[in-house]
Amino acid sequence: MKFPASVLASLFLFVAETIAALYLSSTYRSDGDRMWQALTLLFSLMPCALVQFTLLFVHRDLSRDRPLVLLMHLLQLGPLYRCFEVFCLYCQSNQNEEPYVSITKKRQMPKDGLSEEVEKEVGQAEGKMFTHRSAFSRASVIQAFLGSAPQLTLQLYITVLQQSITTGRGVIMTLSLLSIVYGALRCNILAIKIKYDEYEVKVKPLAYICIFLWRSFEIATRVIVLVLFTSVLKIWVVAVILVNFFSFFLYPWILFWYSGSPFPENIEKALSRVGTTIVLCFFTLLYAGINMFCWSAVQLKIDSPDLISKSQNWYRLLIYYMMRFIENSVLLLLWYFFKTDIYMYVCAPLLILQLLIAYCTGILFMLVFYQFFHPCKKLFSSSVSESFRSCLRCVCWSRVRRKSTEIVAKADTDLKSHTDQDQDHNQDVTPSTSMLSPEPTETWSAVDLCSA
Repeated sequence: MKFPASVLASLFLFVAETIAALYLSSTYRSDGDRMWQALTLLFSLMPCALVQFTLLFVHRDLSRDRPLVLLMHLLQLGPLYRCFEVFCLYCQSNQNEEPYVSITKKRQMPKDGLSEEVEKEVGQAEGKMFTHRSAFSRASVIQAFLGSAPQLTLQLYITVLQQSITTGRGVIMTLSLLSIVYGALRCNILAIKIKYDEYEVKVKPLAYICIFLWRSFEIATRVIVLVLFTSVLKIWVVAVILVNFFSFFLYPWILFWYSGSPFPENIEKALSRVGTTIVLCFFTLLYAGINMFCWSAVQLKIDSPDLISKSQNWYRLLIYYMMRFIENSVLLLLWYFFKTDIYMYVCAPLLILQLLIAYCTGILFMLVFYQFFHPCKKLFSSSVSESFRSCLRCVCWSRVRRKSTEIVAKADTDLKSHTDQDQDHNQDVTPSTSMLSPEPTETWSAVDLCSA
């Protein structure tokens, strides 16, 4: 059994960020900053409650008689208790041999076009460990985007306004950024394992490094852009956040309504229709929160049993990053035109250039990951480079076709103008001939009269 390093990392970030937020809120209280204290506590305690609920939901303890577990979660100590269970399982699995095992079948990555199916024995302890890892992964995603992301934005905004950074604020901003990047990384890995559930997925260390760099540049740039825009246009940032949030929140529901599929009933057997609706709304809330700061790596599909679309759509990825790059550029330009005196000693054009380059660097690491380090790249119907080349071909073909259409239209216009000029010339010549024709007509008529 593998060492549960992911569980330990999730627990460390959860506990460290919570302690740092509580300490920072106490410093705000001693300084008389009640509003900053309230917001810091809100962005710390709200994800704590959501993490407790997530762990209970994944382990399905709400319908089981486990009063000690419920008490620990009510005391906000659920992650610590779950981590203790994980290490107990890990220590016992190396000592005792389990009499009952289940057999799972996974397909290996295709080699030379062939894919073999491999059977693997999974014991009860390993199955429980898998459930724990899955629960902590989901809890890390919730902690990252419903708690750490707004917390990082808030603390960076306070730093910009006060033009100073304290030790406590620097620590919590560092922990929040690490938590967001780790949550985005877990989101990528979860998406890969759900999409390719029938395959044995092995993620290499270089893939983790590439995802970490991709998400670090993308998220840090996005947070800085939002903070800069908020510092000069406080009212308009509300409109930006609401448009982003409701666009991503309503998009899965619009697709579900348009598909005409029946309401999903297979998410959890113990849930009623109202409970299922609440869970789906929570998933779409999380989906919108992720896409506010970075690409979610998944497409939420409400009518699917896994709630995730397993198709790989490169064009949706391209549209997202194009729109996000345009949005960041517009927000930075507005900040440049409306910046106040607190940015007197900041070289604004250089800062804008650095942020845009940093965002493009994140996109570059994303392309490198999908092209070279994705664990299931052999299953792609088309790679990133092929999709990029086909997109360039479409753009070039449309431009060539437009130019050829313009050339043909211009030739038709020139031909028509020359034809009109010839017709005008013929009309000018015809009246002069008619003016000369009466003289011979009159002469012949006189001769005829004389002969008569």
